[in-house]
Amino acid sequence: MIDADGTVPYPSLTSSFHHEVELVVALGAGGRDVAPADALSLVWGYGVGVDLTRRDLQDEAKKLSRPWDWAKGFDASAPCTPIHPVSEVGHPESGEIWLRVNGELKQRGDLKDLIWSVPEVISAISAAVGLAPGDLIYSGTPAGVGPMQPGDVVSGGVAGVAEFTFTVGSADRPPA
Repeated sequence: MIDADGTVPYPSLTSSFHHEVELVVALGAGGRDVAPADALSLVWGYGVGVDLTRRDLQDEAKKLSRPWDWAKGFDASAPCTPIHPVSEVGHPESGEIWLRVNGELKQRGDLKDLIWSVPEVISAISAAVGLAPGDLIYSGTPAGVGPMQPGDVVSGGVAGVAEFTFTVGSADRPPA
């Protein structure tokens, strides 16, 4: 995870770099097979993140029935705001979630309209893998995912949680 401010580098191996704004859930406790009714007891706090995707690599992987690892896993692929504790922001169930590119609204929705609620997401994940304190869960995105180019200014947020602004860096690879 990197901070969702400053410059986020444009990744290598792609010419189709896309954004997906999401509420980020930070766990303070872990568990397995957590019931939805108990899921919020694991949450320490919330932030706002951008799930970044090398869409051309994802499309190729889909076509070939292969995993999407290279599309989703790369340096700086999950910028996130600071996490705010539940004691400050509560457990947001509704509220605007949005993303703009160069000031143009690209994604806008309400948390209450996401397909799965935060407790349902936590429960589903905990059925597949053990959850641990410090885990971050990107919880879903509204319609409107789309491309970004070097130099674009990307901003967004979730009402009552956090806002962010970053610039997409050049496509040049930084030194190792």
